Amino acid sequence: MQSYEAFHIVLIEPEIPPNTGNIGRLCAASGAHLHLVGKLGFSLDDKHMKRAGLDYWPEVKLHLWESLQQLKEEYPQGRFWYTSKKAVKSYTGVDYAAGDFFVFGKETLGLPEELLATEKDHAILIPILSPAVRSLNLANSAAIILYEALRQTGQLEG
Repeated sequence: MQSYEAFHIVLIEPEIPPNTGNIGRLCAASGAHLHLVGKLGFSLDDKHMKRAGLDYWPEVKLHLWESLQQLKEEYPQGRFWYTSKKAVKSYTGVDYAAGDFFVFGKETLGLPEELLATEKDHAILIPILSPAVRSLNLANSAAIILYEALRQTGQLEG
């Protein structure tokens, strides 16, 4: 099997421990790196987060950052995709490259408006077909986008 550069899931100030735990398990399963940025709404020792990640936490490539700017300075050549229900471009309309970063905002607020305004060419959304639903679960959203990127880059072929 061909070797690929890992993708990166970036969570800005996540608030709900089981979401982060599930995303940790997703990262362990796919080889993606998990970046937690800013003030967390829970302790990394939270039992609900650990339960959602099961015994896979040793397999998670976990990185902690004080700010998104600090992360971007560490990866100056990184290509960052900002997820938001306010974006216009669908996640399926992007050509992903191995090593891309997928940035998700906190569960209650999403990403800051200022960030989305300055990064509108790199803002993507997962279309929601029912007007009765405001948003998707954070862990589900991360999985949908990550697996599309894995598919596009040939990493799902056995």
